[in-house]
Amino acid sequence: MYQKFTQFLADKKRICIIQAENPDGDSLGSAIALDYILKDTENSLYCPVDLPTYLHYFPDWSRVTNEFDYKADGYIIVDTAAAVLLSKLLDDVAIRNSLYNKPVLVIDHHETEDDLDFPHEAIIEPRPACADLIFQIAKAENLAVPKEAAEALYAAISSDTLGLVSASVTSETMRTMAELIDLGANPAELDERRRDFMKKSPRILDYKADLIKRIEYSLDGELATIHIPFEEIQAYSNEYNPNVLILEEMRLIEGVVVAIAIKTYPDGKVTGKVRTAEPIAEQIAGYFGGGGHPYAAGFRTYDTNYEEVVADVVRIMPGLLEATRAEKLAQQNTADKTSEPAA
Repeated sequence: MYQKFTQFLADKKRICIIQAENPDGDSLGSAIALDYILKDTENSLYCPVDLPTYLHYFPDWSRVTNEFDYKADGYIIVDTAAAVLLSKLLDDVAIRNSLYNKPVLVIDHHETEDDLDFPHEAIIEPRPACADLIFQIAKAENLAVPKEAAEALYAAISSDTLGLVSASVTSETMRTMAELIDLGANPAELDERRRDFMKKSPRILDYKADLIKRIEYSLDGELATIHIPFEEIQAYSNEYNPNVLILEEMRLIEGVVVAIAIKTYPDGKVTGKVRTAEPIAEQIAGYFGGGGHPYAAGFRTYDTNYEEVVADVVRIMPGLLEATRAEKLAQQNTADKTSEPAA
């Protein structure tokens, strides 16, 4: 079923596993798990940026390095097929040359378009997390999943599904988590580690209070946005990602349908994390060249600013909401007619 995976592994002795420049729990857990699953190859784990501190609850996080392995026989990119999230790699001539001249396999669970311009094979399948897809590949190709890999996969899926409560979670997801527990993952121990690393210093708590006061509302309170300028990214990100700090709070505000945390950088780069109560997050992010899931997505754009991004969202969001709500109503009407007893 996943022959591309086994074909890629053929004759490889050294593999570099790559995360995008927006590492999260899913990308990290996927990379760590692959390292353990691919026991017959020498592996390196690469990320172009430092892993944020809040991800340090993952066992083996410290194995991830900023040093690119030019001697690898091939490269596996996890959790993205979007060029915009690999710009640091593609802007580096030496790394770009390696990706163009050696085998590359992309494993991703997002439904956004694969726009990578270097030669590669891809396994892209909509699932709650990339780690979920990696587990399915391992099972289908009869690859052993040791305890360490099971722990990383469990933590990754939990992270990308907000603790197994996102709309993408199905009964199959729950069965996958049960299988990972059978393989040695310990949910209680993993969550204890996560909670230890999620603890906030008084300084971070003060900063969170400041962020809450700065939330801006548009469209009669249905849109909530927060601006995180570069000086705050520098001051706080290594200790606690500002997006993680504030987005969940914004999503839970009464009346808010779309919450967006927007970071701005001196080079004109603007990044946004989108969380929604209606399935339009991917469409909002897609407007700016990003992507993700119906309820959680992200984007990166250039040569703009916070105010212009908010203005664009204010312009497109009503139409997106109208379309999705009309579709829901039509589906409900169809369901009601189907359930009506015959005369």
